[in-house]
Amino acid sequence: MALALAAYLEDVSLPYELLDGDEIRSGLCSDLGFSKEDRDENVRRLACAAKLLNGRGVISIVAAISPYRDARRKAREMCESFIEVFVDCPLKTLIQRDTKGLYLRALAGQLEHFTGVSDPYERPEAPDIHIDSGSQTEEESVAELISKLRALQGLPKAPRASKEKRLSA
Repeated sequence: MALALAAYLEDVSLPYELLDGDEIRSGLCSDLGFSKEDRDENVRRLACAAKLLNGRGVISIVAAISPYRDARRKAREMCESFIEVFVDCPLKTLIQRDTKGLYLRALAGQLEHFTGVSDPYERPEAPDIHIDSGSQTEEESVAELISKLRALQGLPKAPRASKEKRLSA
């Protein structure tokens, strides 16, 4: 979904940066593990990076698991244009979609501190956008996300040819 949103922002010529949680963990946050404290620090660093980018007029797409409400609240306080997107999906569907096999490994006890399996995930109480990806195709979820972002932020519509090209890719 984050990649599709990035493609949309590219289509409408808006400056953006995709802050991918896995990529950030291998660089900026490589010193962090997966304890609650480290996860909270990871979210804080992502929020700091997003705030700096936003200050330069760059839209930040933060694609990361943020399992704790308090860390998300603090990130919202740091960033003026914070929009919390909750991508909701049942565990059974996540397992079916998991191309890396991480959920099966976590369920077998081979991965510690795995969000939603051996570590908690505190569902947002009032996310700005709630996407029920378990009952939708990826294309439907992306279309809903972009529609809701357009309503919240007044984003322009993508040129028709670019939109069709992106959804067929």
